[in-house]
Order: sequence, then C-alpha cells, then structure tokens
Amino acid sequence: MATVILTGGGTAGHCVPNIALIPYLKKNFDSIVYIGSKNGIEKKLVKDQNIPYYEIETVKLIRSFTLKNLTIPFKLLKGIRESKKIIEKIKPDVIFSKGGYVALPVVMSAKNKKIPVISHESDFSVGLANKISARYSKSVLTSFPETAEKIKNGLFVGTPIRHELFSVDKNTALKKFGFSGAKPILLITGGSLGAKAINGAVRSALDELLKKFDVLHICGKGNVNGSIKKDGYVQTEFADMKYAYAAADVCVSRAGSNTVFELLSLEIPSLLIPLPKTASRGDQILNAEYFKKKGAFDVLYQEQLSTNKLSDRINKLYLNRSAYKEKIKKLSFRDASRDISRLIYECANNRLP
Repeated sequence: MATVILTGGGTAGHCVPNIALIPYLKKNFDSIVYIGSKNGIEKKLVKDQNIPYYEIETVKLIRSFTLKNLTIPFKLLKGIRESKKIIEKIKPDVIFSKGGYVALPVVMSAKNKKIPVISHESDFSVGLANKISARYSKSVLTSFPETAEKIKNGLFVGTPIRHELFSVDKNTALKKFGFSGAKPILLITGGSLGAKAINGAVRSALDELLKKFDVLHICGKGNVNGSIKKDGYVQTEFADMKYAYAAADVCVSRAGSNTVFELLSLEIPSLLIPLPKTASRGDQILNAEYFKKKGAFDVLYQEQLSTNKLSDRINKLYLNRSAYKEKIKKLSFRDASRDISRLIYECANNRLP
C-alpha cells in the first residue's frame, strides 16, 4: 500500500496547491495523509478533502525583533518530535512539502526516518523554509524557471492549479452573488488573510467604482463593514474562489504566487498590489514585477495606494483588458498538477536520482 504525506500551511498559498494534487495522487497512492498546524487555515481546507489530518507544533519567524523569536528552537524541536511519531505510525513512501514554516518540522524529521522528500517553491524568490528544506529534499520543484537555476537540486515544473476553478460558468457565478450582469464585475481579494490597506482604499473609492462596476469584495476574516450597504457592492469574509473568478471581468489582488498563477490560468486581467517589504520578505513584489515586465498584469505598490490612483488604475485595466488577455495567452505557464504528481510517485519508487 503506497502512502504519501502532504504538508504545508500557514496561508492558503501553502495548502491549496496540495489540494490540487490530490485527485492525481489518488491514482497512484492508496493513502494520502496531511500534516499541518493546529490552528492554521490548512486544517479547515483539508477537512473538506476527506483525508486524515495530523497536527504538529509549528512556529513562524517574526521578522521584527521580538522576544517571541526566542521560543523558535523549542517549538521547532517539539514539532520535529511530533512529526517523527506521525511518520513512524504512517510509514509513508514519500513526503511532498509545499513549503512554509508549517512544513519545516515534517521535512527535517523525514531525513532521520529515511523518507524521501520533494519540496515545491511557488514564489520567484526562495523562502527561508524552503532554503532549509532544500537540504533535506531530493528535488525542489519551482513555479518559475529562473528560480530553479538558483537551487542546486532545483527543477522547474510549474505550479498546481485546482481543476475545479474551471468548472463554473459566468451566469451561475453572477446569480450566486446576486449580480444582474448589467455591469462588469470587479473582484477585490486580499488573499486568505485579507488586506486592510486594500480594503480601506476600495471603500474610499467605492462610489466612483460603482459608477462602472459591480464590486465583489472578499475582505478577509473580521473585515466585513456592515455599515456599508450599496447597490452593486457585495462584501464577504471568504468566498468559493471558483465562483468569484468565474464572475470576475477584472481583479485587484495581492501577488501571492498561488493567486497570481490562478489569475493567469483563468486569463483574468488584474491589478496586483503586492505586500510591501515591511510586511514580508519581498516575495510578492518580485512575483508582481516579473509578470509586469511580461505585460501580463499591472502593478500598484502599496506605498503609492490612494483612492484616486486605485480608481484610475482599475479603469485603465478594464479599458485595456483585451491587451492584457493577449499577453497572458502568450505565456507558457500551465497547470503542473499531473507532472508534479508523477514526480512524487517516481520519488516514492526510488526512480529519482
């Protein structure tokens, strides 16, 4: 009985690609198990997949100076011990890591148990967890060809995309959110954790935006403003993205790799507002700039964000939407779910060098 352990979490971007792989992995593995954090978003997302979920202690490095960072070694060691016990129980043939701090204890414990690991890096730049995980991995698969060149055991394959995103037609999506279809739909999304800066700018520009668009605003947990009730404006903490994408004519989004590749796959003209370096390692900025240079997306930096600039750039985006779609079509990026699943299976059977 072949078994694979999937791991990764903290944000949807470190979990959703794993979910995209599950239908393919089921063809070659009798058992699929997930290891994640106790309270991360991955726990909720995996629950719907009807596969076993195991919890471990996890810890995230806080980039600013804080005494909390002193607890990192202790929590990491606890996570490694817990991971070892799970691996001893499950006896997997291979582990696939989508990266992030949630996956690190699992990857580090795998070497001690002599379980082969394949990791995947979604972003243009390699995150700290994957820099460490690369030492324990047979291969580090990448979404960008340039990223693979920077890693000794890197291999460019692309990124997994959920097939369900292509399953909804526009009319069905419009009805789900109560839109008539009389106006184009502007989708606003700040990622799984929301984006207060974007939320604030959108609400300040709302009267101007509603002159041309109906607005679907996915604002993140706890960020719905119940005092705003306007025709054509729908706000929600979360949404089933296959419906949200299907409804959208244009989109304003953060620049997390998972979301960016979904927007590319669905050919949705988008304005990217990447997380600033003050709130991240700068990975979203590099993702956004990469595709801006290729003409696929427009980019507005958060430091430049204002009511007028946001409204102006969205209007220009919609006006030039056909040109953006043509640029997107010329890119060679595609869904890599099948190829990644095959490599995981080959690793389980000791076919990878």
